[in-house]
Amino acid sequence: MPCGAQAQIIGYDQPDAEGGEGAAQAEPYKPSKRAGRGKGSRRLVVQPYIEVNQVVTAELSPGDDVLTYTEVAAGIDAGISGQRNAVSASVRYERRIGWSDRASDGDAISGIVRGYATVVPGVTIEAGGLATQVNVENGGSALAGGLFDGDSRTNVYSIYGGPSVATRAGDVNINANYRAGFTKVEHSDAFVATPGGAASDVFDKSVVQVADVEAGVAPYDVLPVGLAVAGSFYQEDISNLDQRVRDMQARAMVTVPVSRTVQAVGAIGYEDVEISSRDALRDADGDPVVGSNGRFVTDKSAPRQIAYDVDGLIWDVAVMWRPSRRTSLSAHVGRRYGTTSYGGTLAYAPNDRSQFSVSVYDNVAGFGGHLNRLIDELPDDFEAVRDPITGDLRGCVSSLEGSNCLAGALGSVRSATFRAPGIAASYSRRIGLMNAGIGAGYDRRKFIAAEGTILASANGVIDENYWLAAYISGALGRDAGWSANAYANWLSSSDPLVGDVSGYGVTAAYYRLLTQRLRATAAVGIDGATRDDPAINDIWTASALVGLRYNF
Repeated sequence: MPCGAQAQIIGYDQPDAEGGEGAAQAEPYKPSKRAGRGKGSRRLVVQPYIEVNQVVTAELSPGDDVLTYTEVAAGIDAGISGQRNAVSASVRYERRIGWSDRASDGDAISGIVRGYATVVPGVTIEAGGLATQVNVENGGSALAGGLFDGDSRTNVYSIYGGPSVATRAGDVNINANYRAGFTKVEHSDAFVATPGGAASDVFDKSVVQVADVEAGVAPYDVLPVGLAVAGSFYQEDISNLDQRVRDMQARAMVTVPVSRTVQAVGAIGYEDVEISSRDALRDADGDPVVGSNGRFVTDKSAPRQIAYDVDGLIWDVAVMWRPSRRTSLSAHVGRRYGTTSYGGTLAYAPNDRSQFSVSVYDNVAGFGGHLNRLIDELPDDFEAVRDPITGDLRGCVSSLEGSNCLAGALGSVRSATFRAPGIAASYSRRIGLMNAGIGAGYDRRKFIAAEGTILASANGVIDENYWLAAYISGALGRDAGWSANAYANWLSSSDPLVGDVSGYGVTAAYYRLLTQRLRATAAVGIDGATRDDPAINDIWTASALVGLRYNF
């Protein structure tokens, strides 16, 4: 399912959402799934609100502290769609006020935005963003931000945007995309097990640029087969030790219709992938210098060190099956990054009230580029799923369109770049007045760093993240409703300094309208983190909330 932020992938088209005559027939490769689209039901929902909540948290393990907080929050939920634009957004600012010295004050901004706007026919602007919190463990493992308090809570921000163009020159279809993105992790400390020893440096920020262009003809427009040529460029500049990922490729493709519902695509081309960085500044004793922000200071005078340099022939063979406008399957195998690479997508919507999707991916990127890609794959029509006690975003959004989970992107916040094969699946369904969904996946990151630099200890380290997220909500008459959600993360690392860690959480809430605009809420929840190291205690916390929300 290609899109602008996936220029590293040889992409294949998704189902034709327009339907109509001939929609079941397979179509040629298109590098953008949204450029030039013009359909969409009209919808306008903009709901600003303010909240005041009272929260009690009880530590179940390893201690028994009971802390009380007052939450004051303001936010907006919006869903806008028309013939030429669409956006879904949920943004919230929250201030926590502790009732004792042990209950620290704090604030948080969380939100998710995804949308597009048509400038002129064939030209659209895509944009999206994410703000959330995670709990960063020693070594860079990142659990969902379920634990209400603690110094490990870290803000993550990511935005991207850019134009997509789709046009024709005679029989030739021309498509082009550009995206720029920025990601920031507000965590100041690099974990060092022993003074002067190896460190797991936490990601700071990065800038991503992605561009691709493709021109081709469809089968039977000129020849019985479709022909196309394409090129793409990806670059991510990471502030930690001036790391840089650069991937350039050019390719030619042939599309062969096999039947009314099946087509095969073959691609061959050339790719050049390079990852480089600089070393940390050293003091008189040869130890790396750590700046005031807790991260290694980059030696700007040092030459770049090459960590990964692969160039040469790439190829890819794909099969696409589209028996109806509600079902699409693509699977491909080829040679990328000097080795065999697999990928594919499945989209199945048996009716208008349910959908199932699977995505298999394989990319080389940094944390920021990986997160930007997953935000770009989110649908334009969704509702945010939030923890009713903390206000945090959960791993998935509620939607009946395509891939709708982000949990796989947040398993590790190491600064080093990586190759990440993985799989993500999601299923959502409307059952009467209820909405329900579940997502699950696996993300494997093998980190890449230059020998002879401070990051060398991360080279070859493998972090694995198994994740699960689920939600369900429903109405109780005209004036009341309920919701529940749950998440789980199982993180493991081959780094001997980092143990395996797991995070779990479940919440339930009851809502009731007191007036047309005033709503009362009661919620309970439990969160926990367990580790395989018997010397580190497990952490379990139970919470309860009562509050009022006023919708403007």
